[in-house]
Amino acid sequence: HHKKYAERIAEMLEESARARGIGIARRSAEYIAKKMQEGKAIIAFHKPSGQLAGFTYIETWTHDKYVANSGLIVQPEFRGSNLGKRLKHASFALSRKKYPDARIFSITTSHAVMKMNTELGFSPVPFSELTTDKEFWDGCQSCRNYDILMRNDRKMCLCTGLMFDPEEKKKAFQKKMMRNKLVAVLTSVITLRRQRLSNGKLTVKPAMKKL
Repeated sequence: HHKKYAERIAEMLEESARARGIGIARRSAEYIAKKMQEGKAIIAFHKPSGQLAGFTYIETWTHDKYVANSGLIVQPEFRGSNLGKRLKHASFALSRKKYPDARIFSITTSHAVMKMNTELGFSPVPFSELTTDKEFWDGCQSCRNYDILMRNDRKMCLCTGLMFDPEEKKKAFQKKMMRNKLVAVLTSVITLRRQRLSNGKLTVKPAMKKL
């Protein structure tokens, strides 16, 4: 079954790139089947018909320090049904579960994918912050924009690089918690001072009306 679906998925990716006139790295059916066997792929089916509806996969780089979310594709007849977003969230959850300390990244020309990544906490980053693994960048050779990438010494292309850094998110969360604690302490001090003033001898008399 892996091979049958892998061949169709490879065709879907090729057809989508051609129809939208965008650059996309081609993936062979053998490569996609391997991702399925490794438990790094997510496939969506239409329940009533059993038709293949969508696909995405993850791949690790630089000794599992980076995880790429790639190959997101939805069949034309299932677009607009929120399936792309569900697949994106599923691949993100799979990445976090299997590689909790890894930086998760994506390079894309799709505004829809950029929006989904941003909602998940991804931030735009220069290519210099992505994996330096040669095999990853070699995978871009089948993209029609590869010459642009190479002319810029792999520092920029038409794709936008986005990254989710768990360490940065952890630091931001800790900073937020410290800020909340500080606010709570200041609020307690202010409340205590108000209580002391109300319990003290300080009184305020109303002004006398002039007759």
